[in-house]
Amino acid sequence: MTGQAELIQQVKSYNPDVDTGAINAAVDYAVKMHDGQKRASGEPYYTHPVEVACILADMRMDIATIQTAILHDTLEDTKATPEEIKAKFGDEVLMLINGVSKLTRIESQTVEGKQAENFRKLVLAMSEDIRILLVKLADRLHNMRTLHHFNNEDKKRRIARETLEIYAPLAERIGLHKIKEELEDLAFGHLNPEAREGISNRLSFLRTEGSEIVRNIIKELKSALKKAGVEADVTGREKTRYSIWRKMQRKNVAFEQLSDLMAFRVVVESVEQCYHALGIIHGDYPTVPGRFKDYISTPKPNGYRSVHTTVIGPEKHRIEVQIRTRQMHEEADLGVAAHWAYKEGGSRADMKDVKKYRWLRELLDIIENEQKPEEFLENTKMELFQDQVYVFSPKGDLIELPNGATPIDFAYAIHSALGDKCVGAKINGRIAPLNTKLSNGDSVEVITAKNQNPSPTWERFVVTGKARSHIRRFIRQQQRGEYVTLGKAMLQKLYQQEGYEFAEKGVMNIIPQFRAENIEDVYAGIGSGNIVARDVF
Repeated sequence: MTGQAELIQQVKSYNPDVDTGAINAAVDYAVKMHDGQKRASGEPYYTHPVEVACILADMRMDIATIQTAILHDTLEDTKATPEEIKAKFGDEVLMLINGVSKLTRIESQTVEGKQAENFRKLVLAMSEDIRILLVKLADRLHNMRTLHHFNNEDKKRRIARETLEIYAPLAERIGLHKIKEELEDLAFGHLNPEAREGISNRLSFLRTEGSEIVRNIIKELKSALKKAGVEADVTGREKTRYSIWRKMQRKNVAFEQLSDLMAFRVVVESVEQCYHALGIIHGDYPTVPGRFKDYISTPKPNGYRSVHTTVIGPEKHRIEVQIRTRQMHEEADLGVAAHWAYKEGGSRADMKDVKKYRWLRELLDIIENEQKPEEFLENTKMELFQDQVYVFSPKGDLIELPNGATPIDFAYAIHSALGDKCVGAKINGRIAPLNTKLSNGDSVEVITAKNQNPSPTWERFVVTGKARSHIRRFIRQQQRGEYVTLGKAMLQKLYQQEGYEFAEKGVMNIIPQFRAENIEDVYAGIGSGNIVARDVF
């Protein structure tokens, strides 16, 4: 089987001492279990998990992850049992397969509810071991590559939208830029084929027209750096079709008005050379104001490091330049996977270390506060799918927030108790309204008061899921308190009207009849109109 042979060659390329028997055993078991099952393309089903494993081998993942990829559908779709998998492949692989199995099958009864519940499971599973998310993203990537084989257009669009709204942002969050870009591009092709086709045609025209320009820019940048004693690899990279389209939408401009369709990468040996190269480029070419970002001194929360600048470069072309070291370059594509990929001697980071990701802790926090899966999904999409602003706490910690975030969002990002007690904020040392939108580089200080509680009006302007879920939780609790008081008063009045003395003891005896857990549930039911006071009487 060619896929199996290719997979083993791929793994051997980064792990020459790999136990090929472990991979072959997993493939043989998958072939046996999926026997008779076919993909929409008509190919035998086992080819899919082998392709998923190949995507993970590109990330240089460990053997347990490769085996999990090969076996990821066996528990869900075949007669395989957990006991059998544990006996053949061990506890670690079983744990990972279980994690992936919980998440598969996002086909919907009510689309939103089922999708939301599955996404909730995904967040919980990946908080246990990030490799579960890596397998899930590779699985989604291969499914997107083969989505054109489906005949049902609605289903294709639904899967593509879900990919764009959930899986591509998740890939970005853990720094898997290559996978994020391919997921976006494939989803874009199903959701807006005309726009994608139009951009493709223009790009191919530019490639033929502008190939000489790109070569000249690379040559001139290399020569300027070499003259100053910096050896660097310089490459030109086209922006993706989806990112071009998003920029056109965001800035409301036509394709012809976009000037930075190419990004040029300068890869050097050390951090010192990054800043040296930046100095040379800024010395030789005029810079475009407001287009400089230093992600080396303040990395993105997903670990991405690089210096970005835009200059009026060779031949008066406006170009974006990204400067980074070789190690940063590898991490820019692999993100989290670069830390946990196979290394010589088998050493790698603790897989459970994922809890240090603030955004993931916040998703877990939203899970605890949201009653409905749909609210969780809505808040999480907000959390994931927005451009970011980076602001500083008074201690100098860098806090990443979505665009449009306010001091309330900032307070909740630091700590939920800080958000609940917030009464005011200072931005760059000056008192500012709580609905002020924060900008990159702002220094934010939160002012609190002991007797303060979240205001329902905050929900109108906060943008983070964490802030919204905490405010909603408080409103729910506040409403419940009012319903309890009202319900008790209504019942007492009814007793009085009927000539009886009210005693809570009597109500205590009938709590189970109203499917309530305590007497407050009964009062709240009466106050909200869900329980009739006379029925209780």
